[in-house]
Amino acid sequence: MAKDDPKTLVSTDWLAAHLGDPDLRILDGSWYLPDMGRNGGAEYNAAHIPGARYVDIDEISDARSALPHMAPPPEKFISRMRAMGVGDGHQVVVYDGNGIFSAPRIWWLFRLMGKTDVAVLDGGFGKWQAEGREVEDLPPMMRDRHITVSRQNHLVRDVTQVAAAAKLGDHEILDARSPGRFRGEEPEPRPGLRAGHIPGSKNVHYRTLLNENGTMKDAAALRDVFTAAGVDLGKPVITTCGSGVSAAIINLALERLGHERHSLYDGSWAEWGMYGDLKVATG
Repeated sequence: MAKDDPKTLVSTDWLAAHLGDPDLRILDGSWYLPDMGRNGGAEYNAAHIPGARYVDIDEISDARSALPHMAPPPEKFISRMRAMGVGDGHQVVVYDGNGIFSAPRIWWLFRLMGKTDVAVLDGGFGKWQAEGREVEDLPPMMRDRHITVSRQNHLVRDVTQVAAAAKLGDHEILDARSPGRFRGEEPEPRPGLRAGHIPGSKNVHYRTLLNENGTMKDAAALRDVFTAAGVDLGKPVITTCGSGVSAAIINLALERLGHERHSLYDGSWAEWGMYGDLKVATG
Protein backbone atom coordinates (compact mmCIF):
# COMPACT_ATOMS: atom_id res chain seq x y z
CA MET A 1 0.00 0.00 0.00
CA ALA A 2 1.26 3.46 -0.93
CA LYS A 3 2.13 5.83 1.89
CA ASP A 4 -0.65 8.31 2.72
CA ASP A 5 0.01 11.86 1.60
CA PRO A 6 -2.90 14.36 1.70
CA LYS A 7 -1.28 16.25 -1.18
CA THR A 8 -1.08 13.29 -3.57
CA LEU A 9 -2.63 9.96 -2.55
CA VAL A 10 -4.51 8.60 0.47
CA SER A 11 -5.73 5.11 1.32
CA THR A 12 -9.29 4.00 2.05
CA ASP A 13 -8.20 3.52 5.67
CA TRP A 14 -7.08 7.14 5.83
CA LEU A 15 -10.33 8.41 4.33
CA ALA A 16 -12.46 6.28 6.64
CA ALA A 17 -10.57 7.64 9.65
CA HIS A 18 -11.10 11.24 8.52
CA LEU A 19 -14.65 10.90 7.17
CA GLY A 20 -16.11 13.05 9.95
CA ASP A 21 -13.57 15.87 9.70
CA PRO A 22 -15.43 19.19 9.24
CA ASP A 23 -12.92 20.54 6.75
CA LEU A 24 -12.83 17.43 4.55
CA ARG A 25 -14.46 17.60 1.13
CA ILE A 26 -14.85 14.45 -0.96
CA LEU A 27 -15.35 14.67 -4.72
CA ASP A 28 -16.53 11.91 -7.05
CA GLY A 29 -14.74 12.67 -10.31
CA SER A 30 -15.85 9.55 -12.20
CA TRP A 31 -15.61 9.94 -15.98
CA TYR A 32 -15.48 7.26 -18.64
CA LEU A 33 -14.61 6.90 -22.29
CA PRO A 34 -17.62 6.25 -24.56
CA ASP A 35 -16.57 2.64 -25.19
CA MET A 36 -16.59 1.91 -21.45
CA GLY A 37 -20.40 2.02 -21.43
CA ARG A 38 -20.59 3.70 -18.02
CA ASN A 39 -22.07 6.97 -16.77
CA GLY A 40 -20.31 8.71 -13.89
CA GLY A 41 -23.26 10.86 -12.88
CA ALA A 42 -25.71 7.95 -12.85
CA GLU A 43 -23.32 5.84 -10.79
CA TYR A 44 -22.89 8.69 -8.31
CA ASN A 45 -26.66 9.00 -7.93
CA ALA A 46 -26.91 5.27 -7.24
CA ALA A 47 -24.15 5.14 -4.61
CA HIS A 48 -21.22 7.24 -3.45
CA ILE A 49 -18.96 7.76 -0.46
CA PRO A 50 -20.84 9.66 2.28
CA GLY A 51 -20.61 13.40 1.81
CA ALA A 52 -19.17 13.20 -1.70
CA ARG A 53 -20.05 15.80 -4.33
CA TYR A 54 -20.06 14.91 -8.02
CA VAL A 55 -17.72 16.77 -10.39
CA ASP A 56 -18.46 16.38 -14.11
CA ILE A 57 -15.17 16.73 -16.00
CA ASP A 58 -17.02 17.66 -19.19
CA GLU A 59 -19.13 20.33 -17.48
CA ILE A 60 -16.33 21.95 -15.48
CA SER A 61 -14.37 22.75 -18.61
CA ASP A 62 -13.74 25.59 -21.03
CA ALA A 63 -16.97 25.87 -23.02
CA ARG A 64 -15.24 28.20 -25.47
CA SER A 65 -12.95 25.43 -26.74
CA ALA A 66 -13.93 22.88 -29.37
CA LEU A 67 -11.53 20.41 -27.76
CA PRO A 68 -12.88 18.00 -25.11
CA HIS A 69 -12.89 19.04 -21.43
CA MET A 70 -10.15 21.64 -21.60
CA ALA A 71 -9.26 23.29 -18.28
CA PRO A 72 -11.78 26.02 -17.42
CA PRO A 73 -10.97 29.67 -16.78
CA PRO A 74 -10.42 30.35 -13.07
CA GLU A 75 -13.76 32.15 -12.78
CA LYS A 76 -15.69 29.04 -13.81
CA PHE A 77 -13.68 26.83 -11.47
CA ILE A 78 -14.39 29.23 -8.61
CA SER A 79 -18.10 29.30 -9.42
CA ARG A 80 -18.46 25.52 -9.51
CA MET A 81 -16.42 24.91 -6.37
CA ARG A 82 -18.23 27.61 -4.38
CA ALA A 83 -21.60 26.09 -5.32
CA MET A 84 -20.40 22.72 -4.06
CA GLY A 85 -19.17 24.19 -0.79
CA VAL A 86 -15.52 23.52 -1.61
CA GLY A 87 -13.23 26.34 -0.58
CA ASP A 88 -10.21 27.67 1.21
CA GLY A 89 -9.02 25.62 4.16
CA HIS A 90 -10.50 22.37 2.92
CA GLN A 91 -8.69 19.08 2.49
CA VAL A 92 -10.03 17.62 -0.75
CA VAL A 93 -10.05 13.92 -1.61
CA VAL A 94 -11.16 12.95 -5.10
CA TYR A 95 -11.99 9.45 -6.31
CA ASP A 96 -13.46 7.71 -9.33
CA GLY A 97 -15.22 4.44 -10.08
CA ASN A 98 -12.40 2.88 -12.08
CA GLY A 99 -9.64 2.49 -9.49
CA ILE A 100 -7.44 5.40 -10.53
CA PHE A 101 -8.50 6.81 -13.89
CA SER A 102 -10.21 10.21 -14.00
CA ALA A 103 -9.66 11.35 -10.40
CA PRO A 104 -6.06 12.49 -11.09
CA ARG A 105 -7.44 14.89 -13.72
CA ILE A 106 -9.46 16.64 -10.98
CA TRP A 107 -6.38 16.53 -8.71
CA TRP A 108 -4.35 18.19 -11.47
CA LEU A 109 -7.08 20.78 -12.08
CA PHE A 110 -6.95 21.81 -8.41
CA ARG A 111 -3.17 22.02 -8.67
CA LEU A 112 -3.50 24.16 -11.80
CA MET A 113 -5.68 26.52 -9.78
CA GLY A 114 -3.08 26.75 -7.02
CA LYS A 115 -4.80 24.43 -4.52
CA THR A 116 -2.44 21.81 -3.10
CA ASP A 117 -4.42 20.26 -0.23
CA VAL A 118 -5.92 17.66 -2.54
CA ALA A 119 -5.36 13.92 -2.83
CA VAL A 120 -6.60 11.02 -4.93
CA LEU A 121 -8.20 8.05 -3.18
CA ASP A 122 -5.96 5.05 -3.84
CA GLY A 123 -8.02 2.30 -5.44
CA GLY A 124 -11.07 4.53 -5.80
CA PHE A 125 -14.70 3.71 -5.17
CA GLY A 126 -14.24 0.08 -6.19
CA LYS A 127 -11.79 -0.56 -3.36
CA TRP A 128 -14.01 1.35 -0.93
CA GLN A 129 -17.00 -0.83 -1.83
CA ALA A 130 -15.00 -4.06 -1.87
CA GLU A 131 -14.04 -3.38 1.73
CA GLY A 132 -17.70 -3.09 2.71
CA ARG A 133 -17.46 0.56 3.69
CA GLU A 134 -20.44 2.89 4.03
CA VAL A 135 -22.10 4.41 0.96
CA GLU A 136 -25.13 6.63 0.42
CA ASP A 137 -27.33 7.63 -2.51
CA LEU A 138 -28.32 11.21 -1.63
CA PRO A 139 -26.16 14.28 -2.24
CA PRO A 140 -25.00 16.24 0.82
CA MET A 141 -26.38 19.60 1.89
CA MET A 142 -24.11 22.20 0.32
CA ARG A 143 -23.43 25.77 1.34
CA ASP A 144 -21.35 28.29 -0.59
CA ARG A 145 -17.75 28.47 0.54
CA HIS A 146 -15.29 31.19 -0.43
CA ILE A 147 -12.40 29.97 -2.55
CA THR A 148 -9.39 31.82 -3.90
CA VAL A 149 -7.30 30.52 -6.79
CA SER A 150 -3.97 31.38 -8.39
CA ARG A 151 -3.54 29.70 -11.75
CA GLN A 152 -0.19 27.93 -12.07
CA ASN A 153 0.51 28.33 -15.77
CA HIS A 154 3.68 26.22 -15.62
CA LEU A 155 1.54 23.11 -15.00
CA VAL A 156 -0.16 23.20 -18.42
CA ARG A 157 1.24 23.24 -21.95
CA ASP A 158 -0.34 24.20 -25.27
CA VAL A 159 0.33 22.78 -28.71
CA THR A 160 2.98 25.39 -29.59
CA GLN A 161 4.96 24.68 -26.43
CA VAL A 162 4.73 20.91 -26.97
CA ALA A 163 5.83 21.23 -30.60
CA ALA A 164 8.86 23.25 -29.47
CA ALA A 165 9.71 20.69 -26.78
CA ALA A 166 9.44 17.86 -29.30
CA LYS A 167 11.80 19.69 -31.67
CA LEU A 168 14.36 20.68 -29.04
CA GLY A 169 14.27 17.43 -27.04
CA ASP A 170 14.66 19.34 -23.80
CA HIS A 171 11.65 17.66 -22.16
CA GLU A 172 10.49 14.10 -21.81
CA ILE A 173 7.06 13.86 -23.47
CA LEU A 174 5.22 10.91 -21.95
CA ASP A 175 2.12 9.44 -23.58
CA ALA A 176 -0.33 7.58 -21.30
CA ARG A 177 -2.30 5.88 -24.09
CA SER A 178 -2.16 2.16 -24.79
CA PRO A 179 0.87 0.82 -26.70
CA GLY A 180 -1.32 0.03 -29.71
CA ARG A 181 -2.64 3.58 -29.97
CA PHE A 182 0.81 5.02 -29.33
CA ARG A 183 2.31 2.98 -32.17
CA GLY A 184 -0.59 3.82 -34.48
CA GLU A 185 -1.76 0.21 -34.69
CA GLU A 186 -5.14 0.80 -33.05
CA PRO A 187 -7.77 3.30 -34.20
CA GLU A 188 -8.41 6.38 -32.10
CA PRO A 189 -11.77 6.41 -30.27
CA ARG A 190 -12.45 9.92 -31.55
CA PRO A 191 -13.25 10.10 -35.29
CA GLY A 192 -11.09 12.10 -37.65
CA LEU A 193 -7.82 11.75 -35.77
CA ARG A 194 -4.62 10.41 -37.26
CA ALA A 195 -2.95 7.43 -35.63
CA GLY A 196 0.45 7.53 -33.95
CA HIS A 197 2.27 9.73 -31.45
CA ILE A 198 4.16 12.98 -31.00
CA PRO A 199 7.68 12.58 -32.45
CA GLY A 200 10.19 11.91 -29.68
CA SER A 201 7.57 11.05 -27.10
CA LYS A 202 7.71 7.88 -25.02
CA ASN A 203 4.93 5.52 -24.06
CA VAL A 204 4.11 5.13 -20.36
CA HIS A 205 0.70 3.47 -20.48
CA TYR A 206 -1.17 4.60 -17.40
CA ARG A 207 -2.05 1.02 -16.49
CA THR A 208 1.64 0.21 -15.99
CA LEU A 209 1.65 2.68 -13.06
CA LEU A 210 -1.12 0.78 -11.26
CA ASN A 211 -1.47 -2.51 -9.46
CA GLU A 212 -4.07 -5.06 -10.53
CA ASN A 213 -6.48 -3.86 -7.82
CA GLY A 214 -6.44 -0.30 -9.19
CA THR A 215 -4.10 1.17 -6.57
CA MET A 216 -0.94 3.04 -7.54
CA LYS A 217 2.37 1.22 -7.38
CA ASP A 218 4.87 2.16 -4.69
CA ALA A 219 7.77 4.49 -5.38
CA ALA A 220 10.29 1.80 -6.26
CA ALA A 221 7.93 0.13 -8.72
CA LEU A 222 7.02 3.48 -10.28
CA ARG A 223 10.68 4.23 -10.85
CA ASP A 224 11.07 0.84 -12.52
CA VAL A 225 8.22 1.68 -14.92
CA PHE A 226 9.85 4.96 -15.96
CA THR A 227 13.24 3.32 -16.29
CA ALA A 228 11.81 0.55 -18.47
CA ALA A 229 10.26 3.20 -20.74
CA GLY A 230 13.66 4.90 -21.13
CA VAL A 231 12.56 8.05 -19.31
CA ASP A 232 15.22 10.47 -18.10
CA LEU A 233 13.76 11.83 -14.87
CA GLY A 234 16.49 14.45 -14.82
CA LYS A 235 14.48 16.32 -17.47
CA PRO A 236 11.18 18.18 -17.05
CA VAL A 237 8.21 16.13 -18.21
CA ILE A 238 5.18 16.94 -20.35
CA THR A 239 2.39 14.36 -20.15
CA THR A 240 -0.15 13.64 -22.85
CA CYS A 241 -2.86 11.09 -23.71
CA GLY A 242 -6.08 11.05 -25.73
CA SER A 243 -7.75 14.12 -24.25
CA GLY A 244 -5.85 15.12 -21.12
CA VAL A 245 -7.47 12.77 -18.57
CA SER A 246 -5.27 9.68 -18.14
CA ALA A 247 -2.15 11.83 -18.69
CA ALA A 248 -2.73 13.22 -15.18
CA ILE A 249 -2.08 9.73 -13.78
CA ILE A 250 1.54 10.16 -14.90
CA ASN A 251 1.65 13.60 -13.28
CA LEU A 252 0.39 12.10 -10.03
CA ALA A 253 3.00 9.32 -10.19
CA LEU A 254 5.77 11.85 -10.83
CA GLU A 255 4.62 13.94 -7.89
CA ARG A 256 4.71 10.80 -5.72
CA LEU A 257 8.36 10.41 -6.71
CA GLY A 258 9.19 13.99 -5.81
CA HIS A 259 9.61 14.96 -9.47
CA GLU A 260 7.98 18.39 -9.47
CA ARG A 261 8.97 19.60 -12.94
CA HIS A 262 5.98 18.21 -14.78
CA SER A 263 3.16 19.68 -16.82
CA LEU A 264 0.20 18.38 -18.85
CA TYR A 265 -0.57 18.93 -22.53
CA ASP A 266 -4.25 19.76 -22.20
CA GLY A 267 -5.16 19.36 -25.88
CA SER A 268 -3.34 16.01 -26.07
CA TRP A 269 -4.00 13.73 -29.06
CA ALA A 270 -7.49 15.18 -29.60
CA GLU A 271 -5.64 18.30 -30.77
CA TRP A 272 -2.31 16.99 -32.12
CA GLY A 273 -3.93 14.18 -34.09
CA MET A 274 -6.33 16.59 -35.76
CA TYR A 275 -3.88 18.95 -37.45
CA GLY A 276 -2.18 17.67 -40.57
CA ASP A 277 0.70 20.15 -40.31
CA LEU A 278 1.91 18.56 -37.06
CA LYS A 279 4.23 15.62 -37.56
CA VAL A 280 3.16 12.16 -36.39
CA ALA A 281 5.41 9.20 -35.60
CA THR A 282 4.36 5.54 -35.70
CA GLY A 283 5.83 2.24 -34.68
